[in-house]
Amino acid sequence: MKSEPGSYSIDDLARDGRTHWEGVRNYQARNLMRDQMQAGDAVLFYHSNAQPPGVAGLARISQAAQPDPTAQDPNHAYYDPKAIPQNPWLMVELGFVAKFPCLVSLRELKDHPGLTGLMVIQRGARLSVQPVAPEHFRLIEQLGLGD
Repeated sequence: MKSEPGSYSIDDLARDGRTHWEGVRNYQARNLMRDQMQAGDAVLFYHSNAQPPGVAGLARISQAAQPDPTAQDPNHAYYDPKAIPQNPWLMVELGFVAKFPCLVSLRELKDHPGLTGLMVIQRGARLSVQPVAPEHFRLIEQLGLGD
């Protein structure tokens, strides 16, 4: 899951303990949350639009996808006037697990031979929610934890 650290960082999640991952307004990302994310699933927390960008830590899905009420709230920054309750935008609840001692930078991800095919290193991969193969997840976790 990607977030700009100026908006919400791994440090913010560590402070808060958990947060609703709201404001996702892309159908593919919404469908990934709905169809593939379950409570208990591990998450790589990625800092995008940062210097350098990269995986900053680990989180866990603490509550599976549910309707995102911000889409229906005209006073909220994530309001979507086209949103309909019959086909809602979704959010998950995310809980803090760990901040990596060292950020696993995008450059490291691109250069590591074991991470070929990782979506975040593909050109144009801009989704805030992306699937990660289990073997890629384990390798990134090892890199981040210094194992």
